[in-house]
Amino acid sequence: MGNQALPLDGGCRCGRVRFAISAPALLTMVCHCKGCQRMTGAAFSLSAAIPSAGFAVTRGETVIGGLHGATRHQFCGYCMSWLFTHPEGYDAFVNVRSTMLDEPGELAAPYVETYSSSKLPWVNTPAVHSYAEFPPFSDYERIVQEYAVRHAE
Repeated sequence: MGNQALPLDGGCRCGRVRFAISAPALLTMVCHCKGCQRMTGAAFSLSAAIPSAGFAVTRGETVIGGLHGATRHQFCGYCMSWLFTHPEGYDAFVNVRSTMLDEPGELAAPYVETYSSSKLPWVNTPAVHSYAEFPPFSDYERIVQEYAVRHAE
């Protein structure tokens, strides 16, 4: 997270749900999958993996959106802004939608892009790593370590 002082605050479009980040991001990402394209109405979604202990909803309550499967996409129940995701099988972090931060530019640019197999042909990102789908589980530790070194405060 560059030199940004924590906590970082964010929330939904209408302001009924607010959250705070009190720990540095483990990783920043862009996802080009069709699901993210449809849920954002854009070419991709931006996110930051935040340690679960460093993330808290500080006002309001969220509702589950998206496919309602094992991966839980959390939205504001009023304005339906997509705020964060609890990825299936990864309780250690929360995947926060970077653009929902009050100052989204305070996060580092996406370090990893996923689902490049679905990327629109005119999209380019500054991501250092690109995967046709998700990175193999065995790659995550190395990628997170690289990200930490590059973005040490």
